[in-house]
Amino acid sequence: MSLTSRLRVILRSKSDRALTRLEDPREALDDSYEQQVKMLQQVRQGLAEVATAKKRIELQGQEMGGRYQRLGDQAQEALNQDREDLARTALERRSLLEGQVAAIRDQYLALAQQQAQLQDNERRLAERVAAFRTEKETIKATYAASEARVKANEAAAGIGSQVGAVGADLDRARDRVAQMQARAAATDELLSSGALNDATAAPDADLERQLSAGATKADVDRQLQSMKNARAADRSPGPHPGSRGGTDAWLGIGEGTTTP
Repeated sequence: MSLTSRLRVILRSKSDRALTRLEDPREALDDSYEQQVKMLQQVRQGLAEVATAKKRIELQGQEMGGRYQRLGDQAQEALNQDREDLARTALERRSLLEGQVAAIRDQYLALAQQQAQLQDNERRLAERVAAFRTEKETIKATYAASEARVKANEAAAGIGSQVGAVGADLDRARDRVAQMQARAAATDELLSSGALNDATAAPDADLERQLSAGATKADVDRQLQSMKNARAADRSPGPHPGSRGGTDAWLGIGEGTTTP
């Protein structure tokens, strides 16, 4: 397989994995769940803000109610002291305060209604998010189990998406092994014929090797001829005059011409 073909196979495999990730329903379900959770958080944040504003108006109304009561008591005390002018002033302020209380009471009731609506929306949305989460996890578990079955079946049948790449790897491995075997056989022949010289050997080492082989052959030929001559003369060959006997006989090996 050429380099271009290998790159094509690799890119196709990577693109297939990328498409598989894009089409994976589990990721889509997780994204949808995260969006719903964000919506629920926004609703809860809005509910907290409305409740805070409602509480602030409630505290302001309670403060106005206390002042309203004090102004009524002051008007009554002024009349008891025959101070009609002070009683009139207290009542006038009390009348103005009634208008202010009426205004914030309307705001308070509107915020209370809005809070009730937000609480109802938060409850229903929280229930929907919880139900969606349960359904999501069920679908993801079913998909994972099905995916595992598909991979196991494809592996058993040998039809997975990686089979083509595996077959190509096997073909490349076989080609490399065949090339290496052919190269080893060729280098063996070159070494045996002397055509491939050892770059680390000493100069003219090949000549020394051939001369040594020729000397060994000549010595063998001489020994063989000596054995033939001894047999022709009908005498048994004896030990070489220069050979040693006993346990140190090996010391005489190679001293002169060796006769078996």
